[in-house]
Amino acid sequence: MDTAIAHHPAPPQPSGTRHVALLVETSNAYARGLLVGIKKYLVTHPGWSIYLAEHSRQETDLSWLDGWRGDGIIARIETRETAERVRRLGVPAVDLSAAYLTPELPCVETDDATIARWAVEHFAERRLHNFAYCGDARFGWSVKRGDSFAAHVRELGFEPHEFRMEPSGGRLALARWLLGLPKPVGVLSCYDIAGQEVLEACKIADLAVPDSVAVLGVDNDELMCNLTTPALSSIQPDTTRTGFLAASLLDQMMSGQATDPRLHLIPPLRVVTRQSSDILAVSDPVVARALRLIRDKVDEGIPVAAIQRHVGLSRRALDYRFLRFLGRTVHEEITRVRMERLADLLISTDWTLPQLAERLNFSHAEYMGVAFKKYTGKSPGEYRRANRSQLPG
Repeated sequence: MDTAIAHHPAPPQPSGTRHVALLVETSNAYARGLLVGIKKYLVTHPGWSIYLAEHSRQETDLSWLDGWRGDGIIARIETRETAERVRRLGVPAVDLSAAYLTPELPCVETDDATIARWAVEHFAERRLHNFAYCGDARFGWSVKRGDSFAAHVRELGFEPHEFRMEPSGGRLALARWLLGLPKPVGVLSCYDIAGQEVLEACKIADLAVPDSVAVLGVDNDELMCNLTTPALSSIQPDTTRTGFLAASLLDQMMSGQATDPRLHLIPPLRVVTRQSSDILAVSDPVVARALRLIRDKVDEGIPVAAIQRHVGLSRRALDYRFLRFLGRTVHEEITRVRMERLADLLISTDWTLPQLAERLNFSHAEYMGVAFKKYTGKSPGEYRRANRSQLPG
């Protein structure tokens, strides 16, 4: 692939080369994931000359396109100015933005309704009854996520809360909003950078995370999520598949094939649970203490007897409380937490089964595999294959 940073008209290229402009920002993990998907398409469909200028989400200076004579465009059309410029160029184009400012073009976008539903389910599974959304009204996808989040919360019979970030608002306003929310509360942040702001505002407000405020972001930017304290849970969109499909559609259009100008929604991949939302909200302080220890010792495979000693109850009394508040015994909860941890590591790492067994303190990889299949219905290998991003084509 011939790749160039373009600030000028395309130079002569070999016959058959297609000149494609990528109006995709390079400043965040989501957009870079889209670019990875486009690159994966070009591995098996070469012949494009790429024109890409470094810019941020709302940058509208596209003057580098003046005089550009190309064959196609893949763009995150977030502003009307960008939409008009793409129209004026008059070449095949595919949109990658939920703003949907060019309905005449095919659009490939993350399924925001599914992201919102997963977030509500994530908090509900942790027995939270208060739900809040921290959004950014500048972006159409943020507004859609907020609307869907509110709708799913109301379906559960609760009333959602919302905060709209402002460029000049600062963390103090966010901290005041967080202080005013009923506790404990689950907060979905529209993307990971907003999630980081929520976590920092919790420090200002002296709010415990996740015990008072459980926080979930979107994009699963590994650097950003692990830069925060505590580490930020996040929903991982399938950006690779999104970019791959956009490139495939543009290729068809540049070949003269009729392409339906419709919206293609790509579901997210998974919820990556880290410390910021790793909570089960229960009113029984003994159960809460036991759950916190199970969570903290997940990689060690802590036995039930150690939990009993920690809380000072007999096995029977502790199981009674767990069954009352969770519907599971202590042993069943330990198994659930360990299997969820194993499931996350299967997707997020390439570690072998013996390496995973050693990390999670299983006596044998074979025993670990049997336990995991009993819990999920799939062997570790089957689960890993099924839950990693599957590219089309």
